Amino acid sequence: MNPPLRIVFMGTPLFALPSLQVLLDSPDSVVSVVCRTDSVQGRGRKCCPPPVKTLAEQAGIPVLQPESIRNDEFLASIQALQPDLMVVIAYGKILPGRLLRLPRFGTINVHGSLLPKYRGAAPIQRALINGESETGVTIMQMDEGIDTGDILLPARLPISEDDTGATLSSKLAQLGSEALREAIVRLKEGRLPASKQDDTQASYAPMLDKELGHLNWNRPARELHCLIRGLDPWPSAYGFIDGRRFRFFQPQVVPGEVQELPGTLCRADRNGVVVATAQDYLLIREIQPEGKKRMCVQACICGMQLPIGQQFS
Repeated sequence: MNPPLRIVFMGTPLFALPSLQVLLDSPDSVVSVVCRTDSVQGRGRKCCPPPVKTLAEQAGIPVLQPESIRNDEFLASIQALQPDLMVVIAYGKILPGRLLRLPRFGTINVHGSLLPKYRGAAPIQRALINGESETGVTIMQMDEGIDTGDILLPARLPISEDDTGATLSSKLAQLGSEALREAIVRLKEGRLPASKQDDTQASYAPMLDKELGHLNWNRPARELHCLIRGLDPWPSAYGFIDGRRFRFFQPQVVPGEVQELPGTLCRADRNGVVVATAQDYLLIREIQPEGKKRMCVQACICGMQLPIGQQFS
């Protein structure tokens, strides 16, 4: 029987939690968790710990939250733990090579795409925005590049018509944890071969920004449908009528020959709002008026009158 591994886990957000839980439940030993520093959140400006920190402390695992991971002091603290393996999931910073190479088995990563497609910071959202029908996770041997390391174990997942950034992230987090469990079993048994990525097939998934969500209604409904879902919950898609911003969620393409100018608000009822686009119509079932909470359209029209016939900018 293979002896348990000493593992250092590096991760920060909710996406990393299922994988950390898998390691905590395994016969291996998580000797430390490294995550980003606590952040100030919400209107109350409360200082909140990262989700990974909360789970680690509940399990009694020592937590490190260094301001920098590139100094000798941090490297020495990891070296003193004598890790066999380091597991990194959405840590949020690029790791230096001397840290990656420190453990006996190096450092592996759970990435939210089928590499070499969608290297970078927002692979899950970009897959949705680009209208992909399939995505997945890749267990990768990390190197100093941005998601360029050797592929160890891929796992595929179909994308549904109703998936959003939030739902797909949750599915891939769970899939990633299962793939990580399998990868570590294979690693200890010496049957986890690495394969080079084909750089000619690589694509990139840059970070999202708020301007990406300002909808251009001169695009087909299908493209807007993918964009709205990919930006849900953050930064979200939006448009303006009479200077007031409305955020859009839960879209559905409604086929039909468009008679109105793109962006025209054609109908608003309990089923949603219907907006004209360059090709087909877009039914939006949830909306968030500026200064209000996200709500179904039926609740929105009970409290305010939407200007039918006007155009979203």
